[in-house]
Amino acid sequence: MRKFNTSINGYNKIEVNNFVNEVTHEYESMLAKLKKQDEDIANLKKELVKYQNMESTLNRALVVAEDASNQIKRVARDEAKGVIEDAKRNASRIVNDALLKADKIEQDAETLRRRVVIFKRRLKSVVDEQIEFIDSINEDY
Repeated sequence: MRKFNTSINGYNKIEVNNFVNEVTHEYESMLAKLKKQDEDIANLKKELVKYQNMESTLNRALVVAEDASNQIKRVARDEAKGVIEDAKRNASRIVNDALLKADKIEQDAETLRRRVVIFKRRLKSVVDEQIEFIDSINEDY
């Protein structure tokens, strides 16, 4: 606490006036600081609201991205199942076609074997007839 010197009519006016000026100057300085701090607080609040809005937007975007990701995964799984089913159907068709071709080739081979046997018999018969004919020619001479 500050003490003032006394003069004829009370306290020294110059000291009191100087003190009042100091207090006024300090009060104005503090008031300016408070106004500046209030402005800073207001600006920070505005930025906080802005960042909260950004956070909300980012959260919504994240949810949308997750939904899109899940949907893409689901579509990919469905397509994969379709491709696998098509491949199985094609594989079954290919196997069935191959079995049918194998059966046909086997039947053709069996037919050829029978024809060869028949051809051999006929050829043998013709050769035997020719041999008999040759033998008969030898007997006549």
